[in-house]
Order: sequence, then structure tokens, then C-alpha cells
Amino acid sequence: MPYVKIEVTREAVTREQKQALISGVTTLLSDVLDKDPNLTFVVIQEIDLDDWGHAGEQVSVLREKGIISTKTQNK
Repeated sequence: MPYVKIEVTREAVTREQKQALISGVTTLLSDVLDKDPNLTFVVIQEIDLDDWGHAGEQVSVLREKGIISTKTQNK
């Protein structure tokens, strides 16, 4: 019974994008590990930028300083 947790920053991830992630991960586990999709669980957790850190700083602060852009973070 696979359980996959995906953590992303809370920044306009659409319902459709979440569905694509859930579907894609489920298919991958089925194709690669022969896992039953009906027994596969995928959880997507969105994290506030103040609660996500990189290189010792909050991502919200890094964005304010222009050190990390939205495009860089979403790649």
C-alpha cells in the first residue's frame, strides 16, 4: 500500500495540477512497481512561504530580497 506525500509551496497550484500529480504518481507506481492504484494514496500538502526555508532563510524573505523568483521556485 504505497503512500506518497508531495509538499509544495502554497502558490496558486491549481486543482488540475494537483490532479495531474496524483494521477501521474499513481501511474508511475503502478507501471514501475506493479502497485495496485486502488491501494495507492497520494497526499499533497501546501506549505506557506513563511514556513518553507532555503539556505537559512524563509522563502518569503528570499523572494522579498529578489534572491529567489517565482520561476526559479516552480522549476
